[in-house]
Amino acid sequence: MSSADFTQLNQFVTYANKRLDLSLLAGTFADGRPRPEIASRPVWLSLVLGEVAHIPSFLQLESETGLPQWQRWVGYRHKVSHDTFGYVSEHFDPEPLRRGASWIHRKLKRGKAFEASKVNGLLTVSLDTNEQFCRDHRCCADCLSREITSKNADGQEVNKTQYYHKQVYAQLSGPQWSVILDFKPMRQGEEEGAVALRLLRRLRKGYGPRFFDAVVVDSWYANGPFLKTVVAELGWPVVAVLKQERYEVHQEVLALTRGRKPAQQVQRDGRRVAIWDLDALRFSDTYPDPVRVVRARETWTERQRVAGEWQKQEKEQNWIWVVAGDLGGYDGGTIRDIGHLRWKIENHALGELTQHEHLTHCSHHHPTAVVAWLWIKLIAFTLLHAFAILHGKTFRLGLTKLNELRKQLYRSLLCGQPIPWFSGCSAHRYTQLQLQPPLTAEAPRLTQREPEGHALSQRQETGCQHAALTPARKNQTPAQTTTLTHLAAVLVLSWWEEQE
Repeated sequence: MSSADFTQLNQFVTYANKRLDLSLLAGTFADGRPRPEIASRPVWLSLVLGEVAHIPSFLQLESETGLPQWQRWVGYRHKVSHDTFGYVSEHFDPEPLRRGASWIHRKLKRGKAFEASKVNGLLTVSLDTNEQFCRDHRCCADCLSREITSKNADGQEVNKTQYYHKQVYAQLSGPQWSVILDFKPMRQGEEEGAVALRLLRRLRKGYGPRFFDAVVVDSWYANGPFLKTVVAELGWPVVAVLKQERYEVHQEVLALTRGRKPAQQVQRDGRRVAIWDLDALRFSDTYPDPVRVVRARETWTERQRVAGEWQKQEKEQNWIWVVAGDLGGYDGGTIRDIGHLRWKIENHALGELTQHEHLTHCSHHHPTAVVAWLWIKLIAFTLLHAFAILHGKTFRLGLTKLNELRKQLYRSLLCGQPIPWFSGCSAHRYTQLQLQPPLTAEAPRLTQREPEGHALSQRQETGCQHAALTPARKNQTPAQTTTLTHLAAVLVLSWWEEQE
């Protein structure tokens, strides 16, 4: 087999460059290291490719960066240590990473990628909280703490303090594809609803009021202050699960629907759904406006094996949703479908990140590193799913699983040919990077006595073609050669956001 048989990574990079401007984004992610030896671009590209290729830790990523094929892809011909990845992640600014993710989401929506995620024309965002990881001995400034009871080696119960990180996520949910738009880390003493409101305010400021149409939440958020803030202040209708039996509206719904004929009956995924739709009910004293309540009773037949024999059993579930805001033009079946989309954030997003993306593994326990690493993981997660669902025909047809696609990308990284200009290098420069021997201690490093017009010193072997267009200066490090490109990318990104 030749290198022409391993083109999956080339297709992935070409798609990401053409549709989502991956090369432009790679130039915007700088860090705050003083006089770095390694530029931010190859480090960021290594982290993204590591997430795409399913590399679980910085230590394994260090060994991968020693491969010549990996070095040609990222444009840096030396191995990057795991300490460097941890040090760079500590100095990454999470805000440009968040803006880069917002850029990708806007480009996807402009390209009609979320049309299949709409339910009867509505695009919804689901909110949920997830605990990322927990530790018993290590902590950082942003760790939450709790007291737990466990058994020691002698079987005696002991109390100890456990440290953990927890975030509130906002996911754009849909039947075909779900994307995490943003997240907010929780701090010690903060309530989940308050963090969710801060997250929604940032979404409105960053994406605008018309990027999505409604908010779907769990019963934890079904309270008057939360509904009032989202509906009145932010302008989004809310669909919330109602499980609190102590609420008068819950008891009123059960009383009004008892013995009453359903207003609508539909079929959903093999289930028979009977729907009751009630308008103008009083929710609570803290939310005086009338709300709409939709009750759904779902029945289906399930085949189970009992005492060595297969038997069919009837199953039943009952759901109640509270609708605050203007969704009067949509029937009860649509409200039921929107309410069930909230499970996508647990199954499609957080479930996949936990089971297949090593979400619970903390590569570097530092307040800034945890947030920056999570943003990089979400960016790579979005890029891979966009490539597989929107571009990959074999994945859409069910001929290839996502894990197999990762293996194909990794094999093409080892056996395929890199794309010129992707990492800032030309094709001729790739050949030089492959043929040149690594620098030794005896090799002179000309950095302070270079001619004023000299472009690349022997120390500046980062493979950046755009550095050849800029005269080198005295005391210039390799990372500083990307300054103009970084500033240009930031200006383009800011201008594009202003146009939106």
